[in-house]
Amino acid sequence: MKESCETSNKPKTFKEFIRSSYFWKPVSGIIIGGLLGYLYYFFEGCSSGSCGITANPISSILFGSAIGYFFVNRPCKTC
Repeated sequence: MKESCETSNKPKTFKEFIRSSYFWKPVSGIIIGGLLGYLYYFFEGCSSGSCGITANPISSILFGSAIGYFFVNRPCKTC
């Protein structure tokens, strides 16, 4: 018998959703990932412009945000 990892019910209203971890967990991953992406650009960025990700701050922030989102919402996580 397979047991579920979920222990709490999903929020039913928008107000409950905003206050729940279903909302804040991905948002915090996106914000922290974007911040780390910018810091990577600032300290280790590519000065020649030939690097795809670190050539400008926008691409570094977007890439960091995507990595942060996938880190907190990884589909293969275990209980």
